[in-house]
Amino acid sequence: MTVYTYFIGIDIGKEQFVVACHHHKIVKTYDNTSSGIALFLQEFKDDLPKSLCVLETTGGYEMLLLFTLCKYDYNVHRANTRKVKNFIRSFGDKAKTDALDAKHLALYGFERSAHLSCFVPGSSVAIQLFHLGQRRQDLKSMLVQEKNRSKSPHDCLMVKKSCASMIVTLEAQINEITAEINDLISNDPVLSEKKKILKGIPGIGDVVANNLLSFLPELGTLNRKEIAALAGVAPKANESGKFVGYRSTGHGRAHIKPILFVSAMAARNSHSPLKMYYEQLIGRGKKKMVALTALMRKIIVIANARIKEYLGGIAQRT
Repeated sequence: MTVYTYFIGIDIGKEQFVVACHHHKIVKTYDNTSSGIALFLQEFKDDLPKSLCVLETTGGYEMLLLFTLCKYDYNVHRANTRKVKNFIRSFGDKAKTDALDAKHLALYGFERSAHLSCFVPGSSVAIQLFHLGQRRQDLKSMLVQEKNRSKSPHDCLMVKKSCASMIVTLEAQINEITAEINDLISNDPVLSEKKKILKGIPGIGDVVANNLLSFLPELGTLNRKEIAALAGVAPKANESGKFVGYRSTGHGRAHIKPILFVSAMAARNSHSPLKMYYEQLIGRGKKKMVALTALMRKIIVIANARIKEYLGGIAQRT
């Protein structure tokens, strides 16, 4: 187990991030840009090698700093937002500022360090892959909106032409970004092999494999329970005394659950052991949505195990 000397909490926003070190009163703010991150690394150069940095998932705003810290082999934990919020609530402190959030993150790292795993990026191109995947998702969402608008009842020809033009533009952009994602993956031997492994699992095709590599770089580095929780498909117990309630799943990381749902739907209709697994659950009286969620969990656990085996082979050879 790694022993840390310092614990640094980082609260990240769209334009800036706030840094606090446990047992220190000084709180500093930096621009969430390459130059701002470089300044942070310079000012904390003596502390970072002996520190555990803790930051939250904030819709992608954390990715540049996260991958930069990993690039220099600094220890960084990407915390689950829900866990951190519950940790803060346990102190009964309702005040909220960026500085307080950074201090709480540093305290969270100090108290939970023995149970916190460090973030491990899949490859040097992981940050590019994430941003391209994020942009593709944004464009897909915009495309759905434009298609819905084009179908709304109106007689304005100009509006219809505008919607049609936007749809063509968005589809072209999506195809261009998809091609760039495919090129990034194919030119990286590790990512290329990971994609091949993922596509060998029923229900996972090109798009799902690309999305998993973009948004879940931890694949192959966590155990089955951790990866299921991160994907938002781990069942949570709901029991008290004689009461046994319905088990629900957590939220998990954004984008992953919808991706796995598409994969599970495809696997359910395939001729594979996964289809048999789904049908067995239905045969035992499980609701369709419960069976699909179990299938989603099965898929991500299999994917994690196969990639972990591949990464283990690489480690042995080196």
